[in-house]
Amino acid sequence: GRGFAFRRKQKIERQYRRLLKKRRQVPAQQGDQFTDTYPEHLKHLYLAEEEKLKKLRRKTPDDSVSSEEKLNKAADGCSVYGYVCLVIISVSRTCTFSSRSVVTQEKFKNKTSNQKAKEEYEKIKAEHARKKEEAEKRKQQREEAQRLYKKKKMEAYKILSKKTKKGQPNLNLQVEFLLQKIQQNT
Repeated sequence: GRGFAFRRKQKIERQYRRLLKKRRQVPAQQGDQFTDTYPEHLKHLYLAEEEKLKKLRRKTPDDSVSSEEKLNKAADGCSVYGYVCLVIISVSRTCTFSSRSVVTQEKFKNKTSNQKAKEEYEKIKAEHARKKEEAEKRKQQREEAQRLYKKKKMEAYKILSKKTKKGQPNLNLQVEFLLQKIQQNT
């Protein structure tokens, strides 16, 4: 039936609906629309881009500078719309054609984050492949060494475990085996 879990679920849903209703009733706070507000985790990227654009504007003095000065003088004259004029001036400064062409040229020179990520991925992939090959070589060498060791061990066991017709250990073969071992070591 409908136990405590169902009632708890209904209670949470009611609280959620109330919360949504409260949010709709509170008027949205409108901040200053003309100031730049960036998300905190991306702020450094926006500020770096802004600095780059400022540097580009300093490097490329054009006829646009004289038009900007004219706009500045015009903005001083209009007191009511002064702030709007300043915003338009700042937009016109960032939208000059020469600065756009320089930015696009730099984009081709500098790698995008996607290209950097791809290169990083390729490096890591190559490194993994190299490590895998080295591990495979070591494994084969180890297996080969183990195979040789087992082969030697088996030969030694066959020689040492031979018996005479009466079932006694064959001491002549054991002594010969020890002699061979001593001769190999020296």
